[in-house]
Amino acid sequence: MTALLLDIQDGIATITLNRPEVYNAFNDPLSYELQDALKQVEKDAAVRVVVLTGAGKAFSSGQDLKASMAAGKRNLSESLHKRYNPIIRAIRNMPKPVICRLNGVAAGAGCSLALACDMIIAAESASMIEIFVNIALVLDSGSSYFLPRTVGYHRAFELATKATKITSAEALQMGLVNKVVPDAELDEAVQAEAAYYASAPTKAIALMKKMLTKGMTENLDAALEYEAYCQDIAGNSVDNAEGIQAFLEKRKPAFAGA
Repeated sequence: MTALLLDIQDGIATITLNRPEVYNAFNDPLSYELQDALKQVEKDAAVRVVVLTGAGKAFSSGQDLKASMAAGKRNLSESLHKRYNPIIRAIRNMPKPVICRLNGVAAGAGCSLALACDMIIAAESASMIEIFVNIALVLDSGSSYFLPRTVGYHRAFELATKATKITSAEALQMGLVNKVVPDAELDEAVQAEAAYYASAPTKAIALMKKMLTKGMTENLDAALEYEAYCQDIAGNSVDNAEGIQAFLEKRKPAFAGA
């Protein structure tokens, strides 16, 4: 069984972590297959939006500890640099929206993976946990960046140092996820969001993704300058011309993603 599934339809690329027997825990093959899949969908002009999810009951339980033990003592820093960090960077640098279909537990690096996405649609039964401290490790794969920026320092400290498991409802209240739906309605909710972005002005959204990421660390003057730079690019796009023409003709725009 392949460790990862990739399906592309109607401008939507769905990447599924496919190790349900171990709650989609990451071993080396899954790590590198996900890196390759993210590179593939970034280059594919037909793909306008990416959905990331897990097979079975879990989204991802993080690192496969049994696989780690079997491999013997390894350099954890090297593992992050080679396996996890390229995945997080690929999601954040992806010039297309990445939607997390949070179908179950997201733990450790699995939680980091979810937080790296642009939007998270969660099932009612889903949960999130920064489980690192339970084996005396620290946050990795971007959680130390995403978590405090979303929930604030004090809540992030508590979640990180106590490995507090939060329900999808609690995650919604904290602003960690965008929407929570009954399990049976998860596919419909994710499909609706993906369909919206598959027909949206992709270039403008890619620019806004970069702007918002930079905006979390830049000062106001730098943000204003970058807005002006990006607006000039957006204003010369095919979709901008189509949007204006559609407005004048009082019709719905047919964005090409260019």
